Amino acid sequence: MFAICHRYITDPYEAEDVLMAGFLVVFSRIDQFSGDGNFEGWIRRIMVNQSLQFLRKSKSLEALRYDNEDVSQIPASDHSSSSLDHEQLLALVQQLPMGYRMVFNLFAIEGYSHPEISNLIGISEGASKSQLHKARALLQVWVTKMNNQNLNQV
Repeated sequence: MFAICHRYITDPYEAEDVLMAGFLVVFSRIDQFSGDGNFEGWIRRIMVNQSLQFLRKSKSLEALRYDNEDVSQIPASDHSSSSLDHEQLLALVQQLPMGYRMVFNLFAIEGYSHPEISNLIGISEGASKSQLHKARALLQVWVTKMNNQNLNQV
């Protein structure tokens, strides 16, 4: 569950605080878990919501609403295979600008739809799609650079 919080909140100490707050919510609302679904999924959703709530309180989500960074200069990827492992990819996701990282995590990792993301973080569906596109494009550039560096070292 810490990894979930840390995907949204880059500072590990703040992510730990959010984790503890999330578990307080879990324990205080355990009677609300109906048993119909997956218990881990229920807890994951609480952790995501706690992380988003923390970001709202710290005003970090405000930057997401006004992020207009131009990614038109990012070249299209040739979709070559990557030699990066799971940890390296997660480290790259952590380096994304906050808005990109938030939408990428919610969509690609947590499985939320763009309408759900729109409601969760208070942006339009179009902004959610745009943020996801920009995140993927930036990750493609970084992965390509890292693969090229690895090839040059061999």
